[in-house]
Amino acid sequence: MKELARLLGYVRPYTPSLSASVLLMAFAGAAHGLIATLIQPIFDRVLNPASPDQNVPLFEIPLFKHTVFLHDIVPSSFHNVWSMTAFAILAAFFVRGLADYFGNYLINRVGLSAVTDLRQQVFDRVLRQDAQFFDQNSTGQLMSSIMNDIDKIQVATSHIVADWLRQTFVAVALLAVIVQRDWKLALFSLTVLPIVMLPTAKLGRRIRRSTRKAQDDTAVLNQILQETISGHQVVKSFGAEHYESSRFFEAARRLKRSNLKYVAQQAISSPLIEFLGALTIVALLTYARTQIVKGQMSTGEFTSFVIALLMLYEPVKRLVGIHNIFQQALGASQKVFEYLDREISISEKPHAKELKKFQQAIRFEDVVFRYPSAPDANVLDGIALEVKAGEVVALVGSSGAGKSTLASLIPRFYDPSSGRVTIDGVDVRDLQLASLRSRISIVAQETFLFNTTAAENIGYGKPGAAEEEIRAAAANALALEFIDQLPDGLQTVIGERGARLSGGQRQRIAIARALLENAPILILDEATSHLDTESEVLVQKALANLIQNRTVVVVAHRLSTIRRADKIVVLDKGRIVETGRHEELVSAGGVYQRLHELQFHEAGNS
Repeated sequence: MKELARLLGYVRPYTPSLSASVLLMAFAGAAHGLIATLIQPIFDRVLNPASPDQNVPLFEIPLFKHTVFLHDIVPSSFHNVWSMTAFAILAAFFVRGLADYFGNYLINRVGLSAVTDLRQQVFDRVLRQDAQFFDQNSTGQLMSSIMNDIDKIQVATSHIVADWLRQTFVAVALLAVIVQRDWKLALFSLTVLPIVMLPTAKLGRRIRRSTRKAQDDTAVLNQILQETISGHQVVKSFGAEHYESSRFFEAARRLKRSNLKYVAQQAISSPLIEFLGALTIVALLTYARTQIVKGQMSTGEFTSFVIALLMLYEPVKRLVGIHNIFQQALGASQKVFEYLDREISISEKPHAKELKKFQQAIRFEDVVFRYPSAPDANVLDGIALEVKAGEVVALVGSSGAGKSTLASLIPRFYDPSSGRVTIDGVDVRDLQLASLRSRISIVAQETFLFNTTAAENIGYGKPGAAEEEIRAAAANALALEFIDQLPDGLQTVIGERGARLSGGQRQRIAIARALLENAPILILDEATSHLDTESEVLVQKALANLIQNRTVVVVAHRLSTIRRADKIVVLDKGRIVETGRHEELVSAGGVYQRLHELQFHEAGNS
């Protein structure tokens, strides 16, 4: 009920449309009941030539002790039995069709709007999660929840709610008809409903669990699909097509089993209702035979009763199926609400300050960092470091020393476990996230480019930038020379992750993006480590243009790229072990000298 209440909460902004659809569906249900009521005059009057042509009673309203006659709802020009009946049939079908059409449209509009709001809220929530969240959740799983899980909810809140309203009002109208015809007979006929409803409630809980399992299996399948397609070059280079095919097949088979389990559980109710309905009809025919012989019931009355009862079983059967689909939606909503309920650890304080300028220094004050998943292992331990405005500071060390993590604390991709990071004396946790990150540009080792034009990739950090600005940034990044050779120049779509470009070209696009953003603080996270010598030379020239008049933190793997740094900080096992310039450290007999000699030896051998 908690999940259902939350889902219905998204419908609340659309109450007027929902109310109108409910009213229209009520008209459609009433028209359906009228169709069943008209069976009696058809058999007793229209198909019986001996019957007198007089007023035909349709139904009684017990509360007001009033009988509604056919001529009460038909214009006077049609006042003979056949004309009245024919007009009433056509009018009932017309009203039902019209009301059902507009009611169905409105309820689908409400459902689709509500689910669009939910999907947007989940996407925004996921988008604002910290880096730790994305480390723990695969892309395929997140995509499966945002798309597949919410698709299940969408079916329930649009198509199924429409059908639920339709079948509910039809059931109420038909129930009124059979009770009005013979309430004792109706009570006997409806004794089968509890026999159906009790097992249905238990089945619903099982269906919810089966649905959650199927959605989890779908997420695994999406994950395999996303990884295999994104890493297709690795798959091909290792000849792992057969392995990936087997992995996909096993995941697909698990998903099939989960879906078949749901189908088996969901399908039980339909034959149960039909068999119990058949038993009821046999019993009714036996009873009616004696009543008609005694003259206590007309053929038309009984036929109307039986047809209304048969018509009633269909919405009951549909409502049971709808209940099962709602359980499926509730199962799918569990993971969606988990994402919505997850606390955002990197959040902005209510009265956070705006970082208007950067003028003095970035300081790390006794910073300790550990991942929540490994609380006993310090990635950074007691870091004390000052990066003055205008300085180029390089972070070096062996793999796993904590270089990239240290740089990631500046834009608050992570927060320190203890200690603090300040900019111009203000803790970054007290700053507005947007203003903090707008003052920082990052060129990373793994350059991410979007599957859009070169111009849109360069202008990503500055929406609305003029083409002249984009061309100037590309020229300073030494990217214009290859961009102009592309089929459509700046308007060329460069492919997923920049697949149509080389590694060096992708890096120069990223540098142009950083140049256009023109932030005072620049983080270079091993920006040249994966490039060949020729590409590295071009990227280094572009970086030389980029670092002018900026405060730069360089995470370096190749020591040859940081010789001219104002300060080199050497990390080892999360601690700062050396600090100085290249000339000082290269002969100091410490970690830096060892790393330098190792790289120099490797370069000489190559």
